[in-house]
Amino acid sequence: QVQLVESGGGLVQPGGSLRLSCAASGRTFRRYTMGWFRQAPGKEREFVATISWSSGSTYYADSVKGRFTISRDNAKNMVYLQMNSLKPEDTAVYYCAADVAVWGTSPDEYHYWGQGTQVTVSS
Repeated sequence: QVQLVESGGGLVQPGGSLRLSCAASGRTFRRYTMGWFRQAPGKEREFVATISWSSGSTYYADSVKGRFTISRDNAKNMVYLQMNSLKPEDTAVYYCAADVAVWGTSPDEYHYWGQGTQVTVSS
């Protein structure tokens, strides 16, 4: 089992950057595929990015490709989401998610979730 805690959200101007962090508990963290999702008010939770257990593979939603970068440090049980060139439409609560033997973009495929961190992009 793994517990996830996100941090790093906040208010940023359009064009700015933020780095989200996700701290994971559990000795088997390195076995998990990790993902980032987001949910804006009145909208469904949507996929942002995912990274394999070895960091060998990453996948991004088209809406963030080229602007966001997902990474992980298995020695520190951490996952990161570097967000550059932020747009107002990136405003949402961002969630870290984890599961074993998964590689997908549906929230239903991930069993473990953090509590979320708010990102607001506004001038």
